[in-house]
Amino acid sequence: MKVLNFGSLNVDYVYSVDHMVKEGETLSCHGMNIFSGGKGLNQSIALAKAGVNVYHAGLIGEDGGILLDSLKANGVHTEFVRNLPGKGGHTMIQVDKNGQNSILVYGGTNRKFTKEFIDEVLENFEAGDFLMLQNEVNLTSYMIDRAWEKGMKVVLNPSPYDEAVNGCDFSKVYMFLINEIEGAQMTGETEAEKILEKLRQDYPGAKVVLTLGEKGSVYQDGETQYHQGIFPVKAVDTTAAGDTFTGYFISSVIDGLPVPEGLELAAKASSISVSRKGAADSIPLREEVIG
Repeated sequence: MKVLNFGSLNVDYVYSVDHMVKEGETLSCHGMNIFSGGKGLNQSIALAKAGVNVYHAGLIGEDGGILLDSLKANGVHTEFVRNLPGKGGHTMIQVDKNGQNSILVYGGTNRKFTKEFIDEVLENFEAGDFLMLQNEVNLTSYMIDRAWEKGMKVVLNPSPYDEAVNGCDFSKVYMFLINEIEGAQMTGETEAEKILEKLRQDYPGAKVVLTLGEKGSVYQDGETQYHQGIFPVKAVDTTAAGDTFTGYFISSVIDGLPVPEGLELAAKASSISVSRKGAADSIPLREEVIG
């Protein structure tokens, strides 16, 4: 069994600020760093650091050398990463004194996937393999359809949620990993229990992990539901918290761990990541999490 992540690759420009810039305001920042990032890259590195044999498929631009180097340095297979002319994906991230963030995303080469490229990559995978997807790339719906036809297990983090996501056939998704905002966008509900109830009604065959910030997380499938609290730490940068949780939880599924153990593992990993600066650079190694 293999794991393929069709995902975004972004250069993160991170600015440390006292508070998020307001409309019409000019704000001085007191620090600036450049990191490797993108939900796709972060999740691939989280999977690799958790011990998973993961292949990343994506597109980088003329400024993407740092991204390719980061994937390789962390043990991610990169034979399906391609270079295109022009600007690659990048983000402008504000991180305030409480570690909270605000993010602007420029898609760049991440939005230049073609059906031919997707088909070429998928030829190397088969039934039972996992496909990780986020929505910072284009053609998400096509990737879901093609992977489902091959019998792959589609794991979807529908972020950022937009009209393209609404065009996806969610009945073909093996597992959703979502936060409260995405859950509300999917269901029209705002309370966690109602979100989960609606998802169970609409997609009875899907597994769901709903993250609730300081309230922890909830897993449900057709028969069971488990709750997991957080491990409180002083937050420095929450940028990669969700991606770290995702990578570590999926690693637990692949390793066959009971769900409660997987949720605890993911929560611990996420708590470590928010105590560090950066996105991919903040993700802990497995031995740090279980040590």
